[in-house]
Amino acid sequence: MSFQSNPLSLSLPDPAFESWLRDSGYLEVLDHRSSSSASSASSAPTACDGLGAVVCGAGFFSSVFSHLGVVISLLTLNPFAKLTTGDFSGDTPSWTHGFVGAGDSYSFPSSPTQARLRVQENVKRFARNYVTLFILFFACSLYQIPFALVGLLSSLALWDFFKFSDDKWGLDQRPILRLCLIRTAQCATAVILICCNVQMALFCSFVISYAALLLHAAFRKLTPANQVHKKRK
Repeated sequence: MSFQSNPLSLSLPDPAFESWLRDSGYLEVLDHRSSSSASSASSAPTACDGLGAVVCGAGFFSSVFSHLGVVISLLTLNPFAKLTTGDFSGDTPSWTHGFVGAGDSYSFPSSPTQARLRVQENVKRFARNYVTLFILFFACSLYQIPFALVGLLSSLALWDFFKFSDDKWGLDQRPILRLCLIRTAQCATAVILICCNVQMALFCSFVISYAALLLHAAFRKLTPANQVHKKRK
């Protein structure tokens, strides 16, 4: 052989390098490598005449089914697998530079693995933004269903009246009576919320916010952490 392997070379196998990138926090590099490898694999030119047309058609359908498989994989993964309570204690990332980003901040995930990586990491990074969006969607749902808003306000008024009665009459000195009133208030709250379709408003806001979370987290490219928390001046 003309060339012998050099034991002092700095080359690393791809699995070891990807593992180092994950452990070191350079997930945006790993995301870029996945996109680059997928684009280079799909950029081979073919002549679409005669037998080449059949090959092009097969490649087109293969690409369609591949993209469809990535979309279906979004429904099977758990976006909250790596989410912790500490992700809600930090500062909210900037809505312009961090959350929305520029036009080149989005791309279709090249594989289910890349989609899973993006979703889990973006959910950790933008957890506070997604919670804000859920509250906004829930407020819009209550605006569209005014009866649900009345039921929610009635439930809050009921518990506020219970707290007022507890402080005024000293129900903490009568634990049995206090427990009976708490159970009665809970049953009344459940009846009010069900009759006023508050659960429908919660369901609609959850479905819309969950779909927005999956789409944004899957198509949003991973960026360095110092750019995510960049503030507007």
